[in-house]
Amino acid sequence: MVNDGSSDHTDAVIEEARSHLDLVHVTNASAQGRSRASNIGARRASGEILIFLDGDTLAAPDLVQSHLEVHRAGTGRIVRGSTYHLRCTRFFDDPATGTARAGEEARVARMGPGEIARSVVTVEQVRNEFDAIDNRAQPGIYPGAGPRRIFELEMGALHAREVPDILWVAASGANQSVPRDAFLACGGFHPDISINEHRELALRLFKEGLSMWPCTGRSYHLTHRTGWRDPLQDKDWEDVFFELHPIPDVALLSVFWDSINEQTSLPPAARIHSLPELAAAAQRCRGAVGREMIRQRHMELSLAAPAHAPFPGPRA
Repeated sequence: MVNDGSSDHTDAVIEEARSHLDLVHVTNASAQGRSRASNIGARRASGEILIFLDGDTLAAPDLVQSHLEVHRAGTGRIVRGSTYHLRCTRFFDDPATGTARAGEEARVARMGPGEIARSVVTVEQVRNEFDAIDNRAQPGIYPGAGPRRIFELEMGALHAREVPDILWVAASGANQSVPRDAFLACGGFHPDISINEHRELALRLFKEGLSMWPCTGRSYHLTHRTGWRDPLQDKDWEDVFFELHPIPDVALLSVFWDSINEQTSLPPAARIHSLPELAAAAQRCRGAVGREMIRQRHMELSLAAPAHAPFPGPRA
């Protein structure tokens, strides 16, 4: 458990948990960022398999077993579980008590005792009534049509396995596991990427021969903000990611995400609707150099193709 420089009572909560859990507690004096904090935790871990979870994420009772079963079925696997969210906690500072987060006091005050009782997620529920949590959960790491659609496309591709080489795109920041020796050997998460660091790691591991697989274990994000981290808006990741991996697959990630955005301005012919389509589009753009040139090539080829022509699949 890594406390990345928090200034609240996180350390006290972790210490209380250590009274009944086998935890290694690491506290960073100052915030190091998501990637560096995860790398610190990985180095302190001792197990053969690392499973990453966020501090605002619950693990289903069978999550660890679910990951281990997939790892035992084959070597060199990155395993991703089903990432769900709990929309009911989004107004709370403390989801166990229903206290309002800053700016939401009036909204919580309008909630009656019954609505608050139906919305809180208590320690008792986590320990003894987990079905009461699972029954309120919805697919996707955040509320909304966009995160849900990404979840459906990624998990669908992982189960279908039509184009295995593109499945690193389905990597997740939480509820994902990897062999510890492979993680450490490749250097862990890139310290300068704080969104999409999980996909960049998965792509590096793919280049080392690992592959991506799904498992049934669920995680539950206790939502505590409006909206979600949109990679089309938070673009700090793009320059570093493409510099490390200057390939069409990476350059076209934003086109893929924009394609499933309800407010997209992309021409219909240029939209990428699935991971297999992303792989096919990347294949068509091989030879183009530079991120913008790749995207321009994709637009030109898409708009020039006959409307009735099937989108070609990647070469074997």
